[in-house]
Amino acid sequence: MSAEPSPSKPGPSALAPNAASDAGDQGGRFGAFAALPFGALMLFGFVAPLLCVVWFGLMPAKTFELLQAPSLANYETIFEQTYFKSILWSLGLAAITVLILLVVCYPLAFALAKIFRPGLATFITYAIATSLFVSENIRLFGWVIGFMKNGVVGGLLANYFDLQVDSLLYNVPVIILGMVYVYLPFMLFPLTLGIKMVPDQVREAAFDLGASRWQVFRRVDLPLSMPGVLIGSLLTFVLSAGAIAEAKILGGQKVVTIAADIESEFTYAQNWPLGSALSTVFVALTTVVVFFALARFDLEKLLGKKRD
Repeated sequence: MSAEPSPSKPGPSALAPNAASDAGDQGGRFGAFAALPFGALMLFGFVAPLLCVVWFGLMPAKTFELLQAPSLANYETIFEQTYFKSILWSLGLAAITVLILLVVCYPLAFALAKIFRPGLATFITYAIATSLFVSENIRLFGWVIGFMKNGVVGGLLANYFDLQVDSLLYNVPVIILGMVYVYLPFMLFPLTLGIKMVPDQVREAAFDLGASRWQVFRRVDLPLSMPGVLIGSLLTFVLSAGAIAEAKILGGQKVVTIAADIESEFTYAQNWPLGSALSTVFVALTTVVVFFALARFDLEKLLGKKRD
């Protein structure tokens, strides 16, 4: 009788897919386990408070309990009264601030990234970043001292030019000035990083091919630095849309923003459901604006992850 052949052992090539699959499963389980703390932080620190605000906006007015029958009465109040004016003021001031900061910051960011020596660029960067360590209200009150009647500006004009100037405060241009001043770093630094992403070789090649400075800016610098432009614009818009101190300190409540209305409902009026509803509407509108802006750009192409 012939001996039965012994079963052959699988070779390394047969074991490799199974080993890779097991390693991938273990890596996936480890990654999911490692992400649990961050996931819990996002759930309880971001999602849960936001859902609480949304649910509180459905509660009856001037109540402090969450376990009641939901209704849309607070949203009806928002659309029946003049709260939409505050929303339009906030979005309009934010848009104007973004446009002004783009014009002001792009040349400075280009100089920091391409023209200034590293030591000078570092000094200017630190000087601008240092302002973030000072309270926003303190910095704004510095402008109040300068623009108030008989303040720094008025005193200098009266002493040296014999010009009597009334208070320059409490108007829309001063509010915009304060917002541009406060949010300048949030536009400048992303722009600087975006411009640094533009290769010098590409710019030099464009000049060698006979392109003018305007053509190099329009066809090379601006498209390649668009990630910084987009990030800086969105960051500045979101922050300035929720601004409240500039309108209160420099505007003297001449312009009432939506953030001021929300603060008033949560404090003086003690109408937390209406304040929550206003917050929900404003967050929804801001999100729509941001996603509309993002939808107009191919982010993968801007970030260099996809080629034509």
